[in-house]
Amino acid sequence: MSQVGAPRGRTCSRSPRSRTLHSVATLGSAVLALAVLAGCSSGDSGDQPPTAAQDNAPAPRDKVADGGTLRWAVDALPTTLNAFQADADGATARIAGAVLPALHTFDERGRPRLNPDYLESAEVIETEPKQVVLYKLNQQAVWSDGREIGAPDFVAQWRALSGRDTAYWTARNAGYERIEKIERGKNDLEVRVTFGKPYADWRALFTPLYPKEVMGSPNTFNDGARTTLKSTAGPFLLKAVDSKNGQVTLSRNPRWWGQAAKLDSLVLTAVPRTERAAALAADKLDLAEIDRSTAERIALAVRDARAGRNGAQALTHGPGAGITPAAALKSWALAYGSDEEKAEEVQAAREQNQQAIARYAAEQKGLAGFVVRKSLEPAYTQLSLNGESGPLADERVRRAVARAIDRQELADTVLKPLGLPAKPPGSHLALAGQPAYADSSDALGDQDTEEARALLADAGWVPGGALKKPPAVKKAGSEAEKKAAGEKAEGESAGNKATAEQDPKADTASDDGLYIVGDDKPGERPAAPLIGAGGPENGTNILAPAPVAAFQGAALLRQAAALDTDAGAKAEGKPVAGPVAGAYAPRGTAAPAAVDAAAARALGKDGKPLSLRFVLPSGPGSEALRAVGDRIVRMLDAIGVRTEIIKVSDESFFKDHIASGDYDLALYSWPATAFPATDARPIFAKPEPASDGSLLVEQNYARVGTDRIDQLFDQAAATLDEEEARDLVRQADARIWAAAGSIPLYQRPQLVAVKPDVLNAGAWGFASPRYQDIGFKKPETAKGAERNKG
Repeated sequence: MSQVGAPRGRTCSRSPRSRTLHSVATLGSAVLALAVLAGCSSGDSGDQPPTAAQDNAPAPRDKVADGGTLRWAVDALPTTLNAFQADADGATARIAGAVLPALHTFDERGRPRLNPDYLESAEVIETEPKQVVLYKLNQQAVWSDGREIGAPDFVAQWRALSGRDTAYWTARNAGYERIEKIERGKNDLEVRVTFGKPYADWRALFTPLYPKEVMGSPNTFNDGARTTLKSTAGPFLLKAVDSKNGQVTLSRNPRWWGQAAKLDSLVLTAVPRTERAAALAADKLDLAEIDRSTAERIALAVRDARAGRNGAQALTHGPGAGITPAAALKSWALAYGSDEEKAEEVQAAREQNQQAIARYAAEQKGLAGFVVRKSLEPAYTQLSLNGESGPLADERVRRAVARAIDRQELADTVLKPLGLPAKPPGSHLALAGQPAYADSSDALGDQDTEEARALLADAGWVPGGALKKPPAVKKAGSEAEKKAAGEKAEGESAGNKATAEQDPKADTASDDGLYIVGDDKPGERPAAPLIGAGGPENGTNILAPAPVAAFQGAALLRQAAALDTDAGAKAEGKPVAGPVAGAYAPRGTAAPAAVDAAAARALGKDGKPLSLRFVLPSGPGSEALRAVGDRIVRMLDAIGVRTEIIKVSDESFFKDHIASGDYDLALYSWPATAFPATDARPIFAKPEPASDGSLLVEQNYARVGTDRIDQLFDQAAATLDEEEARDLVRQADARIWAAAGSIPLYQRPQLVAVKPDVLNAGAWGFASPRYQDIGFKKPETAKGAERNKG
């Protein structure tokens, strides 16, 4: 990943294998269960099926018609066709999947599977003294210019991505840097790859595979494949890129040796998500990923069509549906009233409203011709806790925030209305159904408000702590000042002694520096601090003993509540007194301003309130994230953590806030991977200090990591025993949970609008699309139709 300038940290594109490990303070043994960190889980494992099945209208090829053009929405035209450059995106990957070799593809459980279109076999044939993988190529596999796919293409891609030549502008090189040499086997159809270091995720390499003409030199790598691909080797080839109309056209490859593509062409059309409902309704698309609001509109359109409603009937949803008869009558009266200026304004608004209603009704009629195919995307949304600085630098505060979150409630909020299973992910490194999956969330613990409060108290964040200034450090004064201070101390000592004789309990806590009168709003009694089972000190014996300050803070608040008399005055009908000068303070002392009761209850430490900046995107496609964010705010309020919501544009959300570290809390997603030891390591690698004082964070935007997590990733990547590698990945995941820098909340919904006659396309889930099988349903013959009727 390219470097991103950051005020408090930066990302780095170094190979994860070049990192030097440093020591880190270990988490308390009382907090982390040793059995969990050793890799034990709560029972869920990779043996279970995916949480949601695929929904892509699977059909045998003989049921798919030959020919036709499928119009498929993408977010934007790709800025590069080289998938190994930093600005590659989803459109880049989609084109590469249709036109370039993929030696391994993914099945419905996200497992890599050998692709017989390119390989006859691929296996580790030696482990000592070096790991050797032998690829046997399909003898029919050729580039679109007629040249055979072979060892020269493997060599060129290895050299370009190994990281040894910095003239190549590569975004990633994981795995390629471990290769020692590549050579021809017994014949041109065999490629031997020898690794200098063992590499478990070798199946991740050479997908996609580019021709040597692209990878052979820095110039062709950097610029030669940004807008065109002269040689391809897939069921489709790149026919045209139309920047003006925002379209990329892929046509059937006449040199393709495998099963021929059913479609004549695939047209990838750039349509922003906010415009897809209109584009679908206008019949400009056949297939498009959509958001929840568009899915709901399609469901309503289908329902209305089945009910026999048409454009002449008023819809019960959409613009104007919420206008009551009274509001409509008032609008009519204003539009035709005597106030000409107001009437003109209202008439213009009414006309705009009528146009919006008509436009919506027309779009609904078009949307009725689509269905929504849905599954769960191979990605999860997480709450990221920035541990670089501030309160969240303390692991106890991070764990408290995490324990306050009801992940099940958040998953239900997002997924249940869509009819999708709502089970929060139990792993950062795999999702349910994948072989490496195991629920390791026990390393953190379930939602528990009382435990969250206890963790905060243990960290020194107590009710009323924001009102207590830390003791000032006094400098030596004159002899007269010292003498006066001594006399004052003697007087106070005598007074305190007399008080102690009158009340034996007076020496249990001190009122020094605390004003009793005027500490709440007039006419209101501050809520008594929660003591006992619901109090901030409850449960601290489970962890380390709470600091003395936490206990004293609770004691002082108890005294304040006991001395308050406002409630009694109210009950007797007497006026409630405001601040009184001299009450529990020396005569002549001005009474302080009233203190908000909420402020007295709010958590603080050394005069500072516990408040976290929660950054959320403000764009029209981020409604679901903001709704989840609102619920998280309420959950944190319950433990006394205040949040400051900061809404930023979608364009600046990641670059200016997440990557740069300018946030405390944020919601964003990570994709699942079949190769977690390789792909997830930079996401959770321990940040390292740079020479300029910033942090090298790679992709670890939470800036929380440990040496042990790094070591477990390295060990998992280096073992060729698949079961051992999975166990090491699960151990790493347990420690990631315990560090509480990232809290997986829910697997993302995958919603795809598609015409009903499109087959083998839709919500694929974990699986790779098989582009040559996508097409339109074959029309039934007259004889077949009669047979179906019978």
